[in-house]
Amino acid sequence: MNLPVILIIAGAFLAFAILVILLGGPSAGQAKTRRLAMVKDRHAASTEAVVAAQMRKTIQSGRKGQSSLTALMPRRDELEKRIRRTGKNWTLTQYMFASMIVFVVATGGMLIVRAPFLMAGLVGLLLGLGLPYLVVGMTIKRRVTAFNARFPDAIDLLVRGLKSGLPVTETFQVVSQELPGPVGEEFKGVVERIRIGNTMEAALQESAEMLGTPEFQFFCITIQIQRETGGNLAETLANLSDVLRKRAQMKLKIRAMSSEAKASAYIVGALPFFVFGVVWSVNPSYLEGFFYEERLIIAGLGGLVWMSIGAGIMAKMISFEI
Repeated sequence: MNLPVILIIAGAFLAFAILVILLGGPSAGQAKTRRLAMVKDRHAASTEAVVAAQMRKTIQSGRKGQSSLTALMPRRDELEKRIRRTGKNWTLTQYMFASMIVFVVATGGMLIVRAPFLMAGLVGLLLGLGLPYLVVGMTIKRRVTAFNARFPDAIDLLVRGLKSGLPVTETFQVVSQELPGPVGEEFKGVVERIRIGNTMEAALQESAEMLGTPEFQFFCITIQIQRETGGNLAETLANLSDVLRKRAQMKLKIRAMSSEAKASAYIVGALPFFVFGVVWSVNPSYLEGFFYEERLIIAGLGGLVWMSIGAGIMAKMISFEI
């Protein structure tokens, strides 16, 4: 009885996806905006306008291969930016299909263990929306952590290059070649944007917005102030490297001091769900009332609300800004 339900859900999602792909398309307003931009670019005279026009054409040609299924997503641009921050070659279409697959698998698994249909649908929806978002967030956090760990080394390499007489753009090129991982990738992107005509401040600011870290923002501000006021850039960057290393040491110290509180919070927060799952697997009829008895539903929702408040308070207590 459960297998037909799973097949019906999977078939419904597949039919919906195919229908959107076949019938979906760009909106008339967006098409009109693109046509106006093409006409404007055709008569562009300045070099910066020609470069900008070429960049827009490149971006549009890259987006033509994407499915129109992604056009239905709210806040699409922000989600695309979030996916790009992972440093992976993931697309928005892959993200959506991953969410659908997680929903179908989670819902089917809940139905197989004899969970109520409403509960299975809610759990599947929660996992389908939350799990891919959580995976992207963890990938971004891991990449940013790796970047911050090697960023002081990159600044030290910049200082040595500047002291040896190299210009700033050449030192960026050296960093992109010598340091692997996210640091080299970001500096390589900065160098490429400078080569196609962007200013150094604009190229650095784009990387800062993509990373979203205070450390790189400090670096951008330092470069901008030095270019406007002058001074010894090598000495300023050396001081910045020292500050970033001390900041990293303080973060590690705070993490060590708050590790016990974090472990206690995880255990206290996971224990009710663990006990509920164990009891449900042993005797499902004992807990079925939580899904159709009004008083038990209210009690369960109230318990979830209070647990959420407690988890939020504990998260704030062990979260420190440096």
